[in-house]
Amino acid sequence: MASVSFPCPSSPQPPICHFTAFSNKKGPQNPNHVTDFNGLVRGRGTEVLSSASSGTKHNVLCCYSGEQQHQHQEPCFRVQERCGAKRREFVLHTSVTAFSLLTFISPGLAENDVAENFRVYTDDVNKFKLLIPQDWQVGAGEPNGFKSVTAFFPEEASSSNVSVAITGVGADYTRMESLGKVDAFAETLVNGLDRSWQRPPGVVAKLIDCRAANGFYYIEYMLQNPGESRRHLFSAIGMASNGWYNRLYTVTGQVTEEEAEKYSSKIEKAVASFTFI
Repeated sequence: MASVSFPCPSSPQPPICHFTAFSNKKGPQNPNHVTDFNGLVRGRGTEVLSSASSGTKHNVLCCYSGEQQHQHQEPCFRVQERCGAKRREFVLHTSVTAFSLLTFISPGLAENDVAENFRVYTDDVNKFKLLIPQDWQVGAGEPNGFKSVTAFFPEEASSSNVSVAITGVGADYTRMESLGKVDAFAETLVNGLDRSWQRPPGVVAKLIDCRAANGFYYIEYMLQNPGESRRHLFSAIGMASNGWYNRLYTVTGQVTEEEAEKYSSKIEKAVASFTFI
């Protein structure tokens, strides 16, 4: 899976993932098709990574980190999927200071609870599952140590998506309360992303709601870059162990104002359905 840089191991701050579709003009696809993000982020420098598969498809993963973070505002992972002259491109923005939010909490996901037009996505390696819309695509990559990312997105061009980012944390962090109470945790993260006070103003971030339940922190907030549409974000953040070390799971769904009517309920349902197995 695509790796997410974790800049401060002593103070775990899980990444938020924003996948943005720039273009998507392709023929019909198999909804179970998985795009592979093969690459490795080494250290904290800037690195461009790529891998080519057989035939005409070409997957590219780029990472901007370290000093370039100040230029780009957010570290960036770019994924391109090409079929001949046709291209589908996504950008993963990761921020160590922001999270998404969720107002509805699902106690778990049973196979017979699958809603119409949804399917269960199960990750047996990372031990989680969630509901995703039946026709959505899945982007997955090779695991790299403690960190991985999986993305779920519509087949058509869209800025709305759901992602699951997994980050290794120290032995001192055994549950979400190790990171502080949910209110302070959410406020610190969202306020850290806000740049509306700058001149000229930068990104506006506003916390809408947060709560703790069933071992998860659920956070909801709004994010708007200057000159861009407002984005509504939902997140479920939890901890689990794989038997060797603790891991922080950040499930993030985002939807733009223009696409809210079409995707908002689907994304909320997907994030709310996340559970460990």
